[in-house]
Amino acid sequence: MERHCFPPSSLREYDIRGIVGETLGEADAHALGRSFGSVVRRRGGLSVAVGRDGRLSSPALEAALVDGLMAAGCDVIRIGLGPTPMLYYAVKALATAAGVMVTGSHNPPDYNGFKMTLADRPFWGEDIRALGALAACGDWEQGAGTCRDADVKARYVARLLEDVRLPALKVGWDCGNGATGEIVAELVQRLPGTHHVLFADIDGRFPNHHPDPTVEANLSDLKALVCAQGLDLGFAFDGDGDRIGAVDGTGRVVWGDQLLLILATALLRQLPGASVIADVKASKVLFDGVQALGGTPIMWKTGHSLIKAKMLETGAPLAGEMSGHIFFAHRWYGFDDAIYAALRLLEALGDLNSSLADLRSAMPALVNTPELRFPCPEERKFAIVAEVLDRLRAEGADVDATDGARVTTADGWWLLRASNTQAVLVARAESSTTAGLERLVAEIDCRLAAVGIVRAEAAHG
Repeated sequence: MERHCFPPSSLREYDIRGIVGETLGEADAHALGRSFGSVVRRRGGLSVAVGRDGRLSSPALEAALVDGLMAAGCDVIRIGLGPTPMLYYAVKALATAAGVMVTGSHNPPDYNGFKMTLADRPFWGEDIRALGALAACGDWEQGAGTCRDADVKARYVARLLEDVRLPALKVGWDCGNGATGEIVAELVQRLPGTHHVLFADIDGRFPNHHPDPTVEANLSDLKALVCAQGLDLGFAFDGDGDRIGAVDGTGRVVWGDQLLLILATALLRQLPGASVIADVKASKVLFDGVQALGGTPIMWKTGHSLIKAKMLETGAPLAGEMSGHIFFAHRWYGFDDAIYAALRLLEALGDLNSSLADLRSAMPALVNTPELRFPCPEERKFAIVAEVLDRLRAEGADVDATDGARVTTADGWWLLRASNTQAVLVARAESSTTAGLERLVAEIDCRLAAVGIVRAEAAHG
């Protein structure tokens, strides 16, 4: 009987991810197609939409994936090159039973992977681990599915614009040579105001800068454009277009939780009392701000699939992550779409009759670290966080274990959690004073040193 064993490190909590040629290859893509296709068939589905990002390895991985899906008896609709949110949209618009996106997201160029959705719900956690078990024992459906192409780009752009009310602003758009390029280039031609687009050519080598808007260095070109052209604001997108970055008219970065607070401010005028979900890395300013606006803040685990599942559970119309994933279920479909989030932010600026810079300046002035990353062996990272959490509880610390350890002290709060996408531990801290922040970071260092992890200065990059 034919079987396949995935490298354990590639089966992540909310997607499949690996280094091409090392922990991910065409055989894995084909086996994933057979396994996921078998799940689709056994749950009564037949059609699967498939898209891919602009990475150099994506066409070959997509072809192998499609072959595997057809071998399981699924009918595949290939939507081609574009952002991940366009794949999510295609599942809705084409009424397919499921969807798979071939994407390495914001990871380095030699990475790639797969994001999946099934029956209008995210496919994650135990679902993904079950795929590995199916492949390991060759428990696959047999069939001879079909394959056809469908171009949904024009429909997607039209839907993005369908119900947003946009002011005429001067805006910069940095696509970072990622998968959003063609869509953004088409979109801005239909927007009011003045628009400047950077790096719209889709190129998986990412020749200008890496498409990860959570790293401030990657926003330098956008900052320079905004300042040189006197723009009102600028947007940047990650490699597959489900995460947003932004700078205001002064060139100052407006981070994911700050964007979410602005979006929540506008939303809560329309939906008083609504719930707003944010991940554990978000600022206290966000949670306090939603509360002050009469909304219901919910702190939840980091991860796009985990956030989407929580939205379905709670009925929240808006959610977001510090990393720039923004999810609208209000007038949208509940998935993370950075381009749509950009349009809703423009709409919010019009509704609030304010600039992004003024709204950012009005927020309480706290000091915080960027996302700190500590290299850690894949097989140890979750155990290390569990050990730190056990010690904190034994000491009677004020700790929230929603996702890792978020510890509140007199100085503010600090967070330690294991990344679900890379072999790293992730930390963050926030305080009202610089001295307080230094004490929080020192505590993180102390906690990690106690379990054998020493911070390298490079981890701050």
